[in-house]
Amino acid sequence: MADNQDNLLIIELKDGPVHVELLPDVAPKHVERIKHLAKNGEYDNVAFHRVIEGFMAQTGDVEHGDMEEGFNPARAGTGGSDLPDLPAEFSKLPFDRGVVGMARSQNPNSGNSQFFIMFDDGHFLNGQYTVFGRVTSGMEHVDAIKRGNQAANGAVSDPDRMITVKLAGDA
Repeated sequence: MADNQDNLLIIELKDGPVHVELLPDVAPKHVERIKHLAKNGEYDNVAFHRVIEGFMAQTGDVEHGDMEEGFNPARAGTGGSDLPDLPAEFSKLPFDRGVVGMARSQNPNSGNSQFFIMFDDGHFLNGQYTVFGRVTSGMEHVDAIKRGNQAANGAVSDPDRMITVKLAGDA
C-alpha cells in the first residue's frame, strides 16, 4: 500500500481534490521530478495559465505561475524549476481524457515542471509528449477549471490554481 501512496498525487482545486496515479514504470524521470516539486511545495498556488476547451488545462510554471508570489500573466508558461530539463520518455500510452503529460518547448528534451491534464482525447500528441500519470478521481473538478481565451491560445486572465499538491503518503 505504501508504494501506491508514493505514486498517488493529490491536487487540491477550488472545487475539490483530483487524484493522479503517477506512472514510474512509464516515465521514471518525470515522475521523480513531479514528486520532488510536490514534496517541496513548489506546485502550491500555481496557476492553470493555459486552458483550452476540448483539449487540456496546463499548469506547473513554478517560476512565473505562483499566484501568491508575483504572478505575471504575461510570463506564465515561460518558466520552469531551477532543475535541469528532462530527456523525453515517450511511450505507447495514448493521450486520452484524464491523461497527464509533461509540457515542453519545441525541443522534445525540454520538459521541466509544467504539465497538462487532458479534457478530451488528443491522440495527435501520442509519441510526442511524455505521459507520466492519469486522473483516477476528481475529473469533474478538472472539468470545472476556468477556460482561457481561444484567440490567445488559451491564456487565462484571473486563472484558477492548484491550491496544494501533495503525495498521498505525505497528506
